[in-house]
Amino acid sequence: MSEFIFKLPDLGEGTVESEIAEWFIKVGQQVSEEDVVGTMMTDKAAVELSSPVSGTVVKLAGEPGDIVAVGAALVVFETESDLIADAEEPVVPTAEVETAPVATEKPGSTSRKRVMTSPAVRQRAKSAGIDLALITGSGPGGRITRSDFEQFAGAADDRGDHARGALQHKLSPVIETREIKVIGLRRIIADRMATASREIPHFTYVEEIDITELEALRKHLNSKKVDQSERLTILPLLALALMRALREFPQCNATYDKDRNVILQHGPVHLGVATQTSDGLKVPVVRNANSYSIDDLAAEIRRVTEAARNNSIKRDELSGSTITITSLGKLGGIASTPVINMPEVGIIGVNRAVERPVVLHGQVAVRLMMNLSSSFDHRFVDGYDAAAMIQRIKEMLEHPATIFL
Repeated sequence: MSEFIFKLPDLGEGTVESEIAEWFIKVGQQVSEEDVVGTMMTDKAAVELSSPVSGTVVKLAGEPGDIVAVGAALVVFETESDLIADAEEPVVPTAEVETAPVATEKPGSTSRKRVMTSPAVRQRAKSAGIDLALITGSGPGGRITRSDFEQFAGAADDRGDHARGALQHKLSPVIETREIKVIGLRRIIADRMATASREIPHFTYVEEIDITELEALRKHLNSKKVDQSERLTILPLLALALMRALREFPQCNATYDKDRNVILQHGPVHLGVATQTSDGLKVPVVRNANSYSIDDLAAEIRRVTEAARNNSIKRDELSGSTITITSLGKLGGIASTPVINMPEVGIIGVNRAVERPVVLHGQVAVRLMMNLSSSFDHRFVDGYDAAAMIQRIKEMLEHPATIFL
């Protein structure tokens, strides 16, 4: 018998430490070579790690939420063969998606298979007492999406089986206090928001825009489309106007390198699109967004946001943005104070569009109005320039033909 120390490998992109997101093993458990032992959370994604040996788990580095340095002991195994004392060569991560272990369908079997899903779905399934192995996933690689789970749970509710009772219990009033550890993506979001609010003097500028003509143009363009999945939303039209405005205000298409104390004004626009997912807020990036036509830009926005939601997005598509657009859609409210996505210096927030009576050419008319609530890093973007850029966007959106000139 010998002891084998599995050290945390280098997960790439200069990572020096990583957070334990989830263990799929426990002390005393027998593990086979290539079994997935757990996931580690980097700043970009959750990465699965596989066991390099077969053996018994003797020690784990910590609990979910704990930070482990690259090269430090992650798992200690007791093996039957005379192996080296520790893993000198790093083990390559097996995947970049969150997965959940489930038992195989054969009762009493010791083998295991895995089903891909998000931590949020996994928690809901656990609370409802639903076995994820019974659900057929419609996502990439058979991944169980939130809609897959909800559809299965709804059907189970109709059948009146065990899931029905569990769901009814879940919907009953919560009377106890729960303690929820802040780990994984939620911890990363919390850290980034705190750092951005602490280090960046935010200057927020709100402007109302009459988008009546823009909405008429959008509907006209959509009426020409055969494929309804390619219908335009307001977002790509706003993005196009933003990129036109950035030509005049390049100081807003910039990032701040804190270590070198240098502002990088970028030529291409790498557009971040803040996207709410079941795992938390993610910002997928449309690279070189200024080079796209309106239809291609809309298609790429759809692609990266959907990939962020179903966790099929690549790690390099979650970094490198130079300015971000954020929107709550129909929940957008009247105004907001968006937090800048570091190291960027600006973020454009889209609020809800509503019909309101306004004075137009001396007459009261009903117009479709929408507010833009945008924040800028006041260290590097003067208030006058920020306001002037938003006014330029307002001008283009209220006269949408100018967007395409």
